[in-house]
Amino acid sequence: MNEIILIGLAGIIAVAAPIIFATIGETITERAGVINLSLNGTILLTAMAGFVVSVKTDSLLLGFLAGAAIGAFVALIIAFTSITLKQSQVAVGFVLTLLCRDLAYFLGNPFMGLPGPRIPSLPISGLKDIPLIGTLFFKQDILVYLSFILIAAAYWWIFKTRPGLMLQGIGERPAAAFVRGANVNRMRYIYTMIGGALVGIAGPMYSLSAKAGWKGTITGLDGIGWIALAITIFGGWNPIRAAFGAYLFALLQWLGIVLQPSFQNIPSQVLQVAPFPLMILALLLVNIGNTEWVDRTLAGLPESARRFIAQVLRALRTTPPASLGTPFENE
Repeated sequence: MNEIILIGLAGIIAVAAPIIFATIGETITERAGVINLSLNGTILLTAMAGFVVSVKTDSLLLGFLAGAAIGAFVALIIAFTSITLKQSQVAVGFVLTLLCRDLAYFLGNPFMGLPGPRIPSLPISGLKDIPLIGTLFFKQDILVYLSFILIAAAYWWIFKTRPGLMLQGIGERPAAAFVRGANVNRMRYIYTMIGGALVGIAGPMYSLSAKAGWKGTITGLDGIGWIALAITIFGGWNPIRAAFGAYLFALLQWLGIVLQPSFQNIPSQVLQVAPFPLMILALLLVNIGNTEWVDRTLAGLPESARRFIAQVLRALRTTPPASLGTPFENE
């Protein structure tokens, strides 16, 4: 394989890592029945805060801990207002994403363009020299390796453990989970904050690795949180499918850069923003199979074509947790 293409594909894996953290964090939160719409603002605020803390303390670890703490705190606000105060999760989350975004730009203004620390690559001895696979997966930094572990760990926890089954229960049928002994609201608090902490880590992953530094409004992060929310739905609240969506989005971004020389008549801005509407299109394909007009259209097709299209739509179809966004009251 061409070395340039190979390096580009390795870059896709690296760029997708923070999106994976944010998406799996939101997947865990929504599996518990809570919607956290603050992702976009949280990522911006933690990217700024993580960078500033790392610059001031000369510690990358403290930068990431600051990001996780801020993400968990923002999630705590959503949990408190929605679970305890019974306010709209959507409204509170939307207000918080705007507030966090503006705070990031305002508080981070003095630190724009400053040099700062960056996560170094950490090639794995004995694996980095494997043809093709070594370059793609084993010449990354520790955050990318952690994203691989997070995908597997989150899938195992949600679908293969008893606490994970209880997590699914409080998002699907909280009343049944309560009867089985689960403290539904306390667990929702915990999982919302865990998910928020993972989203908070995604911010410093940009400012200390993928897009090192803080550049304010030209950082290029505004909108990533909304993409993470879309990928959560695209992924069907499944960590592995969500990771696939993150890699797909990173691939589309990379193609926008690679194809630019071949489409010189097209403004560069068009190819740069193209991944966003393409992800929206993918999201529509995921949910289009649930509509009645699609069933009527398929009924008029030849049997072979109808079966093929129906199988594809069935494979893509996702169903949100039944009690997503619905407060639970102990009776």
